[in-house]
Amino acid sequence: MFLTVTPNSALDRVYFIDSFMPGTRMVAIKSVESVGGKGFDTSVALRGLNLETLALGFVAGNNGRTLVSLLDQYGIHHDLIWVEGETRLAMVIVEQNYHRHSHIMVGGYTVPVSAQEELINRLKRHLSEAHWVILAGSLPQGVSSDLYARLALTAKQFGRSVLIDCPGEPALQSIQASPTVLKMNWQEFSQTFGVFADSLGTLARQAIEIRLSQKIPSLVITCGEDGILAITPEKSLLATAPKQNAINAAGAGDATSAALAWRLSLGDPWSEALRWAAATGAAAVLTERTGECNSEDILRIYPSVQVREIQLS
Repeated sequence: MFLTVTPNSALDRVYFIDSFMPGTRMVAIKSVESVGGKGFDTSVALRGLNLETLALGFVAGNNGRTLVSLLDQYGIHHDLIWVEGETRLAMVIVEQNYHRHSHIMVGGYTVPVSAQEELINRLKRHLSEAHWVILAGSLPQGVSSDLYARLALTAKQFGRSVLIDCPGEPALQSIQASPTVLKMNWQEFSQTFGVFADSLGTLARQAIEIRLSQKIPSLVITCGEDGILAITPEKSLLATAPKQNAINAAGAGDATSAALAWRLSLGDPWSEALRWAAATGAAAVLTERTGECNSEDILRIYPSVQVREIQLS
């Protein structure tokens, strides 16, 4: 069982258009509703890998009810806390001519302290059945920035491995809990640590320095089409998958998290875990719904993934 935690849930409504033209009337070719919120999307990807997953998190309102129905359709087990307000609606605009997507977020809820304490209690209740714990996404209004640190410390007390995927102050505070993997994308890394990199080489150098200075066990940075950078105690690696004609790239990073946790839980070396992660992330862009991936696509892409050690002069 892989346990995911999503403090800031969302319902994704994906609109497919040819291209975005401001000031004009645009007609969507198609629209679909899908699971949103990084932790929940990781659970979607885990189901695509035929793995059991339990989703914890906060939900609210009509959007929350629709979201729960979608989780049920995937066969995702869940233990959710209902709060006042409305789960966010994420309007995902997919431009098919350019293979790119944009998000427009609407709504949100405020989480009282009592609900945050209840989330920690529910995590404790389920840790005996979890291999890995994946804490992912932004924090909603009212949530203390140390929530991920507290959840990670709780999981580690039970001997569980933890992957945290978030930027900013919650990420910085979570470092004190020494998560097994701290993950974010290139832009988030730059914003979180106040650095700028105009090349992969510069990014790798910065990441190596920050991992050492902050005492982060392993640091993973997703870099879009440039691949996945992993800075581990043993070596620094870059995994790249062949470019895909993306249908919907939303949730590809969450699919990467799912595959990383899966393969590391099996005892794979980092090079092999990254190969699967890159293949799974690439496969996720080939589906219409956020975070979905098909095992056939993963197995097709996997042999073409390149993993190399980063050598810095």
